[in-house]
Amino acid sequence: MIISASRRTDIPAFYSDWFFNRINEGFLYVRNPMNIYQVSKIKLTPDVVDFIVFWTKNPTPMIDRLDELKDYPYYFQFTVTSYSQDIETNVPSKSKVIIPAFKKLSDKIGKDKVVWRYDPILLNPKYTKEYHYENFEKLAKILSDYTEKCTISFLDFYAKTERNMRGDSIIPFANNDIDEIAKNISDIAKSYNLKIDTCAETVDLDKYGIAHAHCIDADLIKKISGYKFKLSKDKNQRKECGCVESIDIGAYNTCQNGCKYCYANYNQSKVKTNSSSHNPNSPFLYGDLNSEKDKVTERKMKSLKIPNEQNQLKLRF
Repeated sequence: MIISASRRTDIPAFYSDWFFNRINEGFLYVRNPMNIYQVSKIKLTPDVVDFIVFWTKNPTPMIDRLDELKDYPYYFQFTVTSYSQDIETNVPSKSKVIIPAFKKLSDKIGKDKVVWRYDPILLNPKYTKEYHYENFEKLAKILSDYTEKCTISFLDFYAKTERNMRGDSIIPFANNDIDEIAKNISDIAKSYNLKIDTCAETVDLDKYGIAHAHCIDADLIKKISGYKFKLSKDKNQRKECGCVESIDIGAYNTCQNGCKYCYANYNQSKVKTNSSSHNPNSPFLYGDLNSEKDKVTERKMKSLKIPNEQNQLKLRF
C-alpha cells in the first residue's frame, strides 16, 4: 500500500517526531474526516507499506533522520512558491531556510525524489502575472540542479478558500490568463530543462508541453522502488486527479504553515486547538482515544507488489 504523508497537513515540518515514533511502533490511528468516531488502525510495517509520498513546505526537521526510513522507498512533493508571509503566514524565509533545505534534501536522497511544486498560482495586485514569471524563473534557475520536474496548479475558489483570502484582493482568472501563464511558465521551465505538469486541472495545456500530473505517481514509484505494482486510480480524489490509490495519514485543521489558500485548514482556532493537543508519542496525530465513543477498525492492508517472479528489481550502481 502507498502511504500519503500528507495532503491534509505538513507532517515533515510539524510532526516528524510523531511520524518516526509511529514508524518505530509499526502502526498509527487515523480518524475518518466524515465521522470522527470511526478510527482506522493503519499498519506501517515494511511488509505492507510499499511506498511513502511526503508533502511539505519545509522538510528541515526530517532531513537528518531519513536514514531511519532505510526500509521504505519514498519521494517528496516539496512546495516552493514566491509568496511572502502575507499569503504563507508561517512559512520560513525562502532564501534562508526553504531553498537551502531543498538543496540539502536533494543532495541527500537524489533529485529524482524531490518534486518541486509551484502551486497554487493566484493573482492579486501584488502577485501579478509578471511577478510570477520573474520569480518562477529565479526559483527555476536555483532549483533546476536539484529536481527534475515542477508541478503547477491554479487557485481553486472553494468557499473556505475565499473566506480565508478575504481582504487579499484576489483577482479571478480571465479567459486567457491560464493559457498565458501556462505558456510563459512552460517556456521558462524548458529553458532550465525542467519537466512541467499541472495538478488536478481540467484545462488541457498539452500544446505548451504541460502534462496532467500524477502527484502520487505509479511510474515514479516504480522507478524509485525498482518494483512493479498493481495500482489503481484513487477514487477518493477529484476526477481530474491522476494519483494512484493511497492511505492518507494526516488530519485536517492541523497544518501550522498558515497558508491562506489552503483547503485543508478551514478554522484557525481549530488548528491551534488541535495542534496543542498533539502528543508525539500518541498513535493519533492529535488527541487521544475515546474509549466510549471511538470505534477502532484495523484497516485491511497488503503489499501491492506484483509477485516476485514477475518483478525485475533494478540494480543500482
